[in-house]
Amino acid sequence: MRRIVFTLVSFLMLGVQTGFSQDALEIVKRANEKFNGESSGYSTMSMTIIRPSWQRTISFKNWTKGTEFALTLITAPDRDKGQTFLKRDNEMWIWTPTISRLTKLPPSMMSQGWMGSDYTNDDILKESSVVNDYTHEIIGEEEIEGRMCYKIRLTAKEDAAVIWGYQIRWIDKQDMLFLKSELYDEDDYLVRTELGSDIKMMDGRIIPTRIELIPAEEEGYKTVIVFETIEFNKPIDDSFFSQHNMKKVR
Repeated sequence: MRRIVFTLVSFLMLGVQTGFSQDALEIVKRANEKFNGESSGYSTMSMTIIRPSWQRTISFKNWTKGTEFALTLITAPDRDKGQTFLKRDNEMWIWTPTISRLTKLPPSMMSQGWMGSDYTNDDILKESSVVNDYTHEIIGEEEIEGRMCYKIRLTAKEDAAVIWGYQIRWIDKQDMLFLKSELYDEDDYLVRTELGSDIKMMDGRIIPTRIELIPAEEEGYKTVIVFETIEFNKPIDDSFFSQHNMKKVR
């Protein structure tokens, strides 16, 4: 569910398309910073995994700093409580307190579902960046839930370690909110849709506090994340994101 950066350009011979490209990058950057914080963030949230015959809810806390650091602590249910996930640069670990085991996540596991949900490990641990790992282009405008949005295509860069071939994102023009995203694989197949809603003021910012992730080819499947609290640009020292802290953070 969060990250940042940019580029410059200025040759008239490149014409209007270059201007659009730069505008699209800045729009995505502003929306990303608004939701994730310019430097760091802390949030508490619940995630409900919905299936045709059952559903379950997981609560957790999440700390992030830039694109380099992320720490996630499961707070409920009891069977998962205390489990933590750590990202430092390109390395990731899981701490499982019930068996006192620290496991390093191989890159091959980044596309797997996190805690049995429709979100991937990459989504939660923020390995990839919607700003740095994609090129950006405005492809139109469209209204979502009464809000006029920029419709922007994000195409994965050739050297980017991302699992999506491209994304289409709808960003509210007035408040710079991610309201809808469609994520496609390298073969141009729609894999999932994300919808942002329940817009509220949190820590001085208007943001969507409910995110629905809907897989494209699995009827009755859905994952819903609800943000309970958010603090933007909360000072966090790099040392907070350590294997030692994984075992004691609360």
